[in-house]
Amino acid sequence: MSAADLLRTRQQAAVAPGVGSRAIFADRAENAELWDVDGKRYIDFAAGIAVNNTGHRHPRIMQAVGEQASRFTHTCFHVAPYESYIGLAERLNAVAPTGSDNRTMLVTTGAEAVENAVKIARAYTKRSGIVAFGGAFHGRTLLGMALTGKVAPYKKNFGPFPAEIFHAPFPNDYLGVSVEGALRALDALFAADVDPERIAAIIVEPVQGEGGFNVAPPDFLKALRALADRHGIVLIADEVQSGMARTGRMFGIEHAGIAADIVTMAKGLAGGFPLSAVVGKTEIMSAAHTGGLGGTYAGNPLAVAAANAVLDVIEDERLCDRATVIGSTLKKRLKNLAARQGMERIGDVRGLGAMVAFELVTNRASRQADVQLTSDIVAAAEQHGLILLSCGTRQNVIRLLPPLTIDDATLEEGLDLLERSVETACSAIG
Repeated sequence: MSAADLLRTRQQAAVAPGVGSRAIFADRAENAELWDVDGKRYIDFAAGIAVNNTGHRHPRIMQAVGEQASRFTHTCFHVAPYESYIGLAERLNAVAPTGSDNRTMLVTTGAEAVENAVKIARAYTKRSGIVAFGGAFHGRTLLGMALTGKVAPYKKNFGPFPAEIFHAPFPNDYLGVSVEGALRALDALFAADVDPERIAAIIVEPVQGEGGFNVAPPDFLKALRALADRHGIVLIADEVQSGMARTGRMFGIEHAGIAADIVTMAKGLAGGFPLSAVVGKTEIMSAAHTGGLGGTYAGNPLAVAAANAVLDVIEDERLCDRATVIGSTLKKRLKNLAARQGMERIGDVRGLGAMVAFELVTNRASRQADVQLTSDIVAAAEQHGLILLSCGTRQNVIRLLPPLTIDDATLEEGLDLLERSVETACSAIG
């Protein structure tokens, strides 16, 4: 029995079955490569779900964490604050795309960041309603699930959910939802279900993550900005997955040329250490009373040290530019693959920067989702030594999230493995 088989048996006996996982048991990792407990090498096109934008164990991040660990690991910022938290807040205030003077609070997970953003928006507006979008993902906490616009696997069996959460369609040109149609639906929501004067915030992902890497058209985001301004609504940009240079800009909403009121960030913020942030306009962020925000582990010193190093690496290694190059390479290879005879099940290739995905369909005319083929490609990739992730409300999208520090040779090797995996899965179905 392999080491992985033994661990799988132990997992089944010890871990709650609702905690889904893959069959790859990690032993060590470096930049864009990972080795399992049996010594098998994988090229990582998942990056811990867009967490390791700076790669596994970047030397500068590991050094920063080691230096912090030699001084102290935890005091709780509420009990004995520390300079590194303040310094990181200063840096995030400077880069957050609000077009304003900002303030920051640090927490631990993306869901925490989203929940606190909602709390702050409600405190500021003295309103309670929140508008989110179909296909959105905002976390697995109760409020996060309520905001999320995808039932399986996130919301199924876990209700009832908090009240006054409203969903509107997200533009999806491939499935026939235009910007105009999405905005009309939002108008209908305000006419039939809730007065816009009761809405505290609109929360939107500039690129939907779990929803299928659907890119919000700039005209849609501009319309949301205008709508929010007209009704005194706080516009929250959820940049948990799309932030930290992943799309070719520090934050995805920058591509639309508009400002958010609050930005949530996590995942790539601390290079593999648990940290998230809520950054917003000073007037809005100051609405919550003292003591109303925070948490025991919020802004952990090790994670803060990692995040400061991440910001240095993004700047010094020009990772925004690198994301654009990687994204161009990914799209070119995928579009060439889709153009080949026998690859008609690749229905769409899309993304922004190095946040790229392709959608699998039974045929391009009907655009019917091919869930089985999606699963087969992910499984074939695992056999070939490539880590892939699926996503999408129809569970038929494969997303590509290689570290932004991946070298050209490893990127090309990974794309060769991807092509082989798609060929393997497609040939099996004829």
